[in-house]
Amino acid sequence: MSIFKGSLIKSPIPYISLLLLVLSIPSSEARRDKLSTCYYSSTCPKALEIVEDGVVEAIKEETRMGASLLRLHFHDCFVNGCDGSVLLDDNATFTGEKTAFPNAGSIRGFGVVDRIKAKLEQVCPGVVSCADLLTLAARYAVYNLGGPSWEVKLGRRDSLTANRTAANIFIPAPVSNLTTLTANFAAVGLSFKDMVALSGAHTIGFAECRTFRSRIYNEQNINPSYAKFLQGKCPQSGNDNVLQGLDLKTPSHFDNLYYKNLLVQKGLLHSDQELFNGNKADYLIPKTHDTKPDSYHRSARGPAPVRFIITSLLDGLHLFDTGDYHWKIHITSLLDGLHLFDTDSYHLSARRLAPVRYW
Repeated sequence: MSIFKGSLIKSPIPYISLLLLVLSIPSSEARRDKLSTCYYSSTCPKALEIVEDGVVEAIKEETRMGASLLRLHFHDCFVNGCDGSVLLDDNATFTGEKTAFPNAGSIRGFGVVDRIKAKLEQVCPGVVSCADLLTLAARYAVYNLGGPSWEVKLGRRDSLTANRTAANIFIPAPVSNLTTLTANFAAVGLSFKDMVALSGAHTIGFAECRTFRSRIYNEQNINPSYAKFLQGKCPQSGNDNVLQGLDLKTPSHFDNLYYKNLLVQKGLLHSDQELFNGNKADYLIPKTHDTKPDSYHRSARGPAPVRFIITSLLDGLHLFDTGDYHWKIHITSLLDGLHLFDTDSYHLSARRLAPVRYW
């Protein structure tokens, strides 16, 4: 039996109203209003169960995969919205986002997405978008590692292109300062408080030595014993790919220790410690370690994912036409299918794509 089923925690009234950005196309707002938690209830009623089961299986095989799926969704959404573009391979038309600096050699979970997508195609071919799959996978990953849940409105349409340049510019880097982080989040319609809340995702997962080496040897705002411990694992040269938990104590459990670490200068990445470093973010961090830490999860972290996934959506829904437009898509030697779009899509033209990795 699904461990998530029947236990969905609906998001409370957020600390700030949910905001839908007004795009340049007048009809976009009306389309976005049609996003629904019940979007696949009639066309693919087992969709959510299939995604959840796939995520649970992946986490059982490798606990770290939960954090990897959350990161995959995060990096997808920061480039032109939550549209599945992070899954696309290079082709003759564009260079994909997988080789962008924030992703190269570190982004993971493609095999899990492959397996889940294959099962979805067996049950309801050509219905569930990869963008929705990634969004749902992130929710189930967080929940199954002990974190909160949130309602997910579905109906995203998959992108037919990718943007490596945008990935290099807009995905927050581990060396970013507070000003840059704030700008990165603002670019996708998220507030300063949203940024602090979503940064709490670093309570799970691991980072490679190369991403925190400069911090542990050159920075002063780090606990000396913590720095010495990390230097024992990450020398000044070599061991670039050695992993360290982003949360020192519970990197596989979604809790509030990430924020507590910042209070004692044990943030692993430079960008982490920037949230508590004598700046305007400092007043938010102590709220995470009161006697009722869940109050912060509800007031800040809970609503933020909702804002994140609805703020920068690819304009329109995942709609299917009657067969006027067809694009042949290759699905990693697993599936051959057609990606069908609505005939009134303002930014699409009937053109055949070169093979890409995902549908």
